[in-house]
Amino acid sequence: MSRLSPHDFRRLLLAASISLMLISLGGLLWLNLRLTGKGLFGTAALPVLTQLPDFQLVERNGQKLGLADLRGKVWIADFIFTRCPGPCPRMSSRMASLQRDLSGKEGFGLVSITVDPDFDTQDVLAKYAAQYQAEKGRWFFLTGDKTAIHYLAKSGFLVGGVDDVTLHTTRFVLIDRQGRVRGYYSSSDEDELQKLRSDAGALLRETGA
Repeated sequence: MSRLSPHDFRRLLLAASISLMLISLGGLLWLNLRLTGKGLFGTAALPVLTQLPDFQLVERNGQKLGLADLRGKVWIADFIFTRCPGPCPRMSSRMASLQRDLSGKEGFGLVSITVDPDFDTQDVLAKYAAQYQAEKGRWFFLTGDKTAIHYLAKSGFLVGGVDDVTLHTTRFVLIDRQGRVRGYYSSSDEDELQKLRSDAGALLRETGA
């Protein structure tokens, strides 16, 4: 077996040193992610908070729509009702703003679920959606069985029940392409709304999110 020349030995030593540095750097990045929840460049990795159960409700156009139809999309959900005298109009206005801000993003959607389905029929929701220029096929308004909606809100989204419509959550919920909740955001806090835009954009850039 021939002996390595000094030149070849130095090249081999350099390659081994670079490999060791890369392995060490990878280990440090992995440890940082585990300890701080932050990825490369200090960007926070969004936690997976819960997996939504399968559900199927009725969209304002009369068609059934459920989790299976939303898979592959990054979407933002809220719970509202059209007779709401308090926060719902503000929430829907801010959802409309999110629709405009993220209008050029493929694979993005919005879902508003009524907590008052006995009153909020398909026709009522269609008129309400028109007030906020909701884009068909991007911003969905869902109604259905009250018991199913109550279960979905309480046990699926983990935002509390809807037995008393005046006590429904006012938070926006961010869901990834696999139907997993990745964040909750106050609908009345501008800083949190800006974070929601940023987090939604980050999920849209993740091919597996």
